[in-house]
Amino acid sequence: MNELKQISEIQIIPIKPQNGLVAFASFVLDSKLYLGSIAIITRPKGGYRLVYPTKKVGEKDINIFHPIDKEFAKTIESLISNRLNEVMNNYERHKRN
Repeated sequence: MNELKQISEIQIIPIKPQNGLVAFASFVLDSKLYLGSIAIITRPKGGYRLVYPTKKVGEKDINIFHPIDKEFAKTIESLISNRLNEVMNNYERHKRN
């Protein structure tokens, strides 16, 4: 089975910060699968963490999707964090002009 590796089309939708939530992200995996509604939350000591979508079933929250491999999860987190920083820097530049 082929390993999935390519993450592309990372999109960031900033929101008004609320309880640490600063944006939502989406991306395309290996040009075959769109993954969206990923919450970006600030970490108390700096940086960001990702929270993947869930669905409430009865009293339980069921994961819709999430990375299983820690290395892959870190790769996704890093790419999305970098893209968020780019988006926020561009926003700040436009705001000053």
